Amino acid sequence: MGSKVVSRAEEFSTLLRYLQDDQSSNSCTYEEDIHITKMNGDKLTAVNLYFANQTIFVCEKAVPKIIGLCDGDELNTETSNCTADSDDAEDSCDVLQTEQGPQPLTVMKARQLLSLYTLSQNPGVSAVDNNPILHPLWVRCDMSDPAGTAWFGAEIVCASNKVAGIKLYSITCKGSTVEKKSLVTLEELKQMHKNRHHSSSMGIKGSARFSLFGSTVVENTTIESQSSVTVDFKWSHVESILEIPPLSSTATLNIKVVCGDMRSPMFEMYRELEFLQTLANGLKTGETEWMEPVESTSAVNLTKVYLEELRNMGKTLQDQAAKTVETPKLKQETDPSIFNAFLERGDLDFAEQLWVRMRKSVTSYQDIGDCLKLVIEALRYGDIKPWIHRDSSSSLSKLILQSYHQQIDHVSLTGITPVTMLLEVGLDKMRKDYINYLIGEELTTLNHLYYYLSTEVDLQEQVIRLRKLHHLLEIIVTCGTFLGLPYDRQFVLTQSCLNHYKTSTYDEEHEFKLQIKPALISHFYQKELPIMWGVEISSGQGLREVRTSLQLSDKPLVDHVIFETDFPNETVNGDIDEPAFFSTTMCCSFNSFV
Repeated sequence: MGSKVVSRAEEFSTLLRYLQDDQSSNSCTYEEDIHITKMNGDKLTAVNLYFANQTIFVCEKAVPKIIGLCDGDELNTETSNCTADSDDAEDSCDVLQTEQGPQPLTVMKARQLLSLYTLSQNPGVSAVDNNPILHPLWVRCDMSDPAGTAWFGAEIVCASNKVAGIKLYSITCKGSTVEKKSLVTLEELKQMHKNRHHSSSMGIKGSARFSLFGSTVVENTTIESQSSVTVDFKWSHVESILEIPPLSSTATLNIKVVCGDMRSPMFEMYRELEFLQTLANGLKTGETEWMEPVESTSAVNLTKVYLEELRNMGKTLQDQAAKTVETPKLKQETDPSIFNAFLERGDLDFAEQLWVRMRKSVTSYQDIGDCLKLVIEALRYGDIKPWIHRDSSSSLSKLILQSYHQQIDHVSLTGITPVTMLLEVGLDKMRKDYINYLIGEELTTLNHLYYYLSTEVDLQEQVIRLRKLHHLLEIIVTCGTFLGLPYDRQFVLTQSCLNHYKTSTYDEEHEFKLQIKPALISHFYQKELPIMWGVEISSGQGLREVRTSLQLSDKPLVDHVIFETDFPNETVNGDIDEPAFFSTTMCCSFNSFV
C-alpha cells in the first residue's frame, strides 16, 4: 500500500473526525471541490430506508456560492472550509444566491472517497485510535456507470468495541416506466443476491406504503393538502413483485395533520383559535392584523342586542341558562350538521356567548373596549343577571360573580386590559369545548388534561397549550372521520398525542405513529396503488448480515439526478391505465478487517 495513499486516507479521516466532534459545524470542504455535510439520514429518501435517525456524512460536488453584488462590482464566488451555517451578510451588498440543488460526483471519484474512508478505518493499514467510530459515509453519484449508481455508502462494523470490518452499499436507479415487464422479477432479485453472496438460505421481507389521506385529484386538478395519513406495511413470505400486503402484515399509520384544512370538521374551531391567537399576538407585539369579520353587524350593535335580550327575559337564572342557548342567530361558516356533531356545546354561559358574537365581529381594539364597557355597565346597574359556569376563571366571570352581590370592582378599560379580558374568556370557552369532546368520547380524563388546562401559567403559554390541544383534536377527528378508526385506536392515539405534547414544542410537521390491524383499513388500500413498494432479501447473521433490496415508488428517491421516462412527463401517474414506478435497487456487502 503506497504511503501517499495511506497519508491521504488519514488526512480524510482527520477531517471527518473534526467535523464529527465539532458541534458548531455541519459542513466543510475537502480538496476544494468536495462538500461534506453532517446530517440526519432521514433527510435523504433513498438513504432513509436504511439509515433513518442516524447521523451520516454526505459527500457531493462543492458548488461555488454567489456572495453578492456591491456597488457595480462583478459577481464574486467563494467556497468555505468547515464552518457553521450563517445567515449574516454585509448590509452594503445585495446578496444573490442561486439554487442549484445538490450536485453529484463522478462514480470514479465516489469510489476513491470510499477507498480513503475504508483504508483510514482498517486497523491493519492505519492506526485506528480509541475514538468513537466515524459516522457512515454516503456519496452522491452521477449514475455515469453502466449500473446507474446514484449513491455509494460505507458503514463501520464493530465487534466487542473493536472495528471488525466495513459494509459497503450501492444504490442504483432507473427512470419511471409503465411496463411491468421491464421491472426486475423476484426470482431475478434472488439470483442477484445469490451471485453476490453465494448464500443458500435467504430471508425475504416485503414493505409497502399507501396514502390514505392527503392531496386529492378532482377533474384532473390536484387539490394540495399539507396534511397526510399514510400507512406502512411489513410482511414476510413475499411471492411476487407489487403484491398486495396480506392481512397478516404489521401496519403503522403515519399521521401528519396541518391545522386549517377546509375539509376538516374542525375548520370552524380553527377559525376561532386563529382569532384567539390574533389577540395573543397583539398583546405580545403591540400590533394586530384583524381577521375579516364574519358578521356584517358591528360588534357593539351585536352586544347591545344581546344585552337587551337578557334585560327583557325577566326570568330566573336557570330559565335564562336554557334560553340563552337558543338566542344566537349568527351566520354559520360551515355545515352545522357536520360541526355540531363534534365540538359545539349547548351549555354556553353568558361570557362564552359574548365571545361567540365578538370573535365574529371585532375589527379593532376600540370594538373590544366599547363592548366590554356596555357589559360592565349593565352588570353594575343590575340590568342583567347572567349565569356563568362555576369553574370559569376569566376576569369577566369574576365581575359577574361580584354583580350577584351588587359589588363590582372598578375596571379601567384602557391599554391592554380589554384585550386581556377577552382573551381570557376565549381561553375559558375553547378549553371547555375540547374537554367536552375528549371526555364525552371517553378518550381521556381530567387528570390527564391538567397540563393543558392549567391557568397557573401566563396567557401566552396558555395559548400555546391550547394550540397543542387543538392540534391533537385535529388529528383525532381526522382519523376518526376520514378513516373510521375504532374507539380503542382513537384512545391509544389520544394518549400518545397528549404525552408527546407535554414535553415537546408545537409542531404541525411532526408525524405521529399508530399501530393498527390491516383489516381495519383494507377497503382503503386493497384497490389502490402503493406510493412505495419494496422487497428485501437478506442472508448471514448479526454483523455479517447482507441485504439486496428493491424499491418501487411513484416519485424518484434521488433528488440529484434527472431521470428519463418511457412516456411524456405530463402523463406520469395521470390518466393512464398502468401505474408508473421509479425503480431503486440497493446492494450491500461485508468486508472483514480481521
